[in-house]
Amino acid sequence: MQRYTIYLSGEIHTDWRDKLKAGISSIALPVDILGPVLDHELSDSIGATLLGAEENPFWHDYKSAGINAIRNRNSIDRSDIVVIRFGDSYRQWNAAFDAGYAAAKGKPLITLHDESLDHSLKEVDNAALATARTPEQVVAILKYILTK
Repeated sequence: MQRYTIYLSGEIHTDWRDKLKAGISSIALPVDILGPVLDHELSDSIGATLLGAEENPFWHDYKSAGINAIRNRNSIDRSDIVVIRFGDSYRQWNAAFDAGYAAAKGKPLITLHDESLDHSLKEVDNAALATARTPEQVVAILKYILTK
């Protein structure tokens, strides 16, 4: 049976990834999961950790953003499907960028967000092939498209 690789991007403050992984596991889908570094402090400081400290916060963030982008773009490139979660609490520019990058690469894209964000994300949702409201809906979509 063919294995599929799915990249999970977006919001890091809820358990949506755990719910999605549990749902995938419960029906034994042949899926490998990739994603960004979820340790916020590590992700934000990796540039300074690897390349040296910066006094200016802009350059501190810039170094880390570049290193994280290498990881994330490589993971998206390796993926068969990209799932992007947008939450209510934070502006997720990185998730929007991941969605645009995945769309530009021709990756099938599933967005996951509450109805309250429909207007704000209309362009992103237009590029997606499916917009789900819950992790369980994403699992149902994956089951349908990855099994006979």
